[in-house]
Amino acid sequence: MKKLVKGGTVVTAADVYKGDILIEGETISAIGANLQDPDAELIDADGLYVFPGGIDPHTHLDMPFGGTTTKDDFETGTVAAAFGGTTTIIDFCLTARGAPLEKAVQTWHDKARGRAVIDYGFHLMIAEMNDDVLSELPRIIESEGITSLKVFMAYKNVLQADDGTLFRTLLSAKEHGALVMVHAENGDVIDYLIAKALAEGNTDPIYHARTRPPELEGEATGRAAAMTALADSQLYVVHVTCAEAVRQIAEARSKGFRVFGETCPQYLVLDESYLEKPDFEGAKYVWSPPLRTKEHQEALWNALNSGELQTVGSDQCSFDFKGQKELGRGNFSKIPNGGPTIEDRFTILFSEGVCKGRIGLNRFVDIVATRSAKLFGMFPRKGTIAVGSDADLVLFDPNAERTIAAAGHHMAVDYNAFEGMKVTGEPVSVLSRGQFVIREKRFVGKAGAGRYLRRNKFGEASYVRVE
Repeated sequence: MKKLVKGGTVVTAADVYKGDILIEGETISAIGANLQDPDAELIDADGLYVFPGGIDPHTHLDMPFGGTTTKDDFETGTVAAAFGGTTTIIDFCLTARGAPLEKAVQTWHDKARGRAVIDYGFHLMIAEMNDDVLSELPRIIESEGITSLKVFMAYKNVLQADDGTLFRTLLSAKEHGALVMVHAENGDVIDYLIAKALAEGNTDPIYHARTRPPELEGEATGRAAAMTALADSQLYVVHVTCAEAVRQIAEARSKGFRVFGETCPQYLVLDESYLEKPDFEGAKYVWSPPLRTKEHQEALWNALNSGELQTVGSDQCSFDFKGQKELGRGNFSKIPNGGPTIEDRFTILFSEGVCKGRIGLNRFVDIVATRSAKLFGMFPRKGTIAVGSDADLVLFDPNAERTIAAAGHHMAVDYNAFEGMKVTGEPVSVLSRGQFVIREKRFVGKAGAGRYLRRNKFGEASYVRVE
């Protein structure tokens, strides 16, 4: 059945206007003033913004880490994402040294298939670079449409790759049209600082932050940017937290290098003091890189407003406080890293960004949807409101006020990182490819309705392929 969204204020990365949107099947077929179609279901958007569905470029669902597994899987995680205004996610597919890349990709397909309620794609972790990986990569990029490759510069002896692997990944990405992503921290020095802190009896959660200082994030960001320049490749720095890393990205971009940066809502509104909460409550806020002191927030907001940082991903990686975060009692290095953020990303960016004058409406849409669609090979099918684009829409009440609380969220985890925060703005209804997933704040979607996206190569502006 056709649908006609009437009377809303349509907002894209370029425009703001009153208009109607006609949906036929899964796509937008017309946009204009006073559209009429007697066969269409009318959807009243009066008083609401109509945004393109949010794209979350950074999630970890059903992911093993530190002897346990993230609490939210592809069903609970994507339901929460939809409630929060997100209609597409890109999740990180972890690989194992010595094992075929295809095996890891199939594992992630098995995790997502039949569970995701919104569309999804994968990034592929590169742990090593050898002849086997080099021979597999082109086929993975072409047939699976996985056109982004993740390299960890931290988590020594677990996930960390060496500089040679990063450089060879950059070269391969340049050749085959992929975007290289880095977790930029100096893992070797962090490993030393962790051992030193534990030997001195410093075991509380706050030492997670104190053993991962911002200087080490800045150093690794600069090192990755330098290798990108040498390889004439392209780089996306995930979860930027500090002024030091922002400066390195800005400097690289000023020289014309293809370097991009992402931050996350937690780094925009929370600070290092949360790790000092008593009774081990600080463990709830342990993720990597860690929360920083408050002055770094201004640097991140300014970088988003100026375009030096381009996106905000959630870095959703949820672990229960009870039974999972508690694995690190007496040793902060054993606290599972990560937090529940997928549901609140969209609203926090609107409330703290748009409502407080830090970013404009068009910049908001670019950050929360459009730029990710362009960087990760999904534009213009995703990330905008245009004729021919997927009808991924968020009907958003800009005046709604609420207080974030675990008691009302839809993630499976037992706490909310933003507990007690008062926010303005809330998704009311969310459509994915023309079908309601959230309608009047109620879930009406279906597990398995989300489709796998085979994405285009870096720099290609054309439609993604769907499974």
